[in-house]
Amino acid sequence: MCIPISTQLLEDSLGYIKTVTHHTKLAQKRRARSYGFLHPNSKSLIKGRVSIRERPKIIESRSRIGDREGDLVEGKKGTGFIVTHVDRTSRFLIGKKIENKQALSFNEATIKVFQKTPSDKLHTLTLDNGKEFSGFKKIEDKLNIDVYFADPYCSWQRGTNEHTNGLLRRYLPKGTSFSDLTDRQLQSIIDTINNRPRKILNYRTPAEVYYG
Repeated sequence: MCIPISTQLLEDSLGYIKTVTHHTKLAQKRRARSYGFLHPNSKSLIKGRVSIRERPKIIESRSRIGDREGDLVEGKKGTGFIVTHVDRTSRFLIGKKIENKQALSFNEATIKVFQKTPSDKLHTLTLDNGKEFSGFKKIEDKLNIDVYFADPYCSWQRGTNEHTNGLLRRYLPKGTSFSDLTDRQLQSIIDTINNRPRKILNYRTPAEVYYG
């Protein structure tokens, strides 16, 4: 049985719904701004960047060695950073300490650690949108590779690197001073990580998979 509703009551109800909907949309917009979301076409993004969405499908399959994900691990404020590059297929980690997070420092370290890498083990590099990666064109030119960028605030798109940085943090927790960290000490930690069997690799080590 239908219950008759007065015209005035119906208009009042519709007006209330419109008001609630309006304020809900405003709240959603405010939340979006507070999270600092960047649209893929935002002018705040690195100039000339190529989106991860344009990355070759073969990279997703993890069927070859040489597709890397890169990042920086920060030490106690003012004590330096560690450049980390992780191979997506083998999970093999390469790292180098730098004094600051300037693009020049990142580029120099990246080019140095890969300059002797065989071309069949160096295809692409995927980074996030930090200003320290803004000089990526030099890396592309010097190493003859393609650099791609993850979407803003989508760290899961570089999950292999994020996970490996977490392993590195077991030895160098947040707040650790890198001032006295030597290249030899850092390499010893990296060697330990690369020689640790992984379930995801059928209990082989990253080094075993990387070097075949």
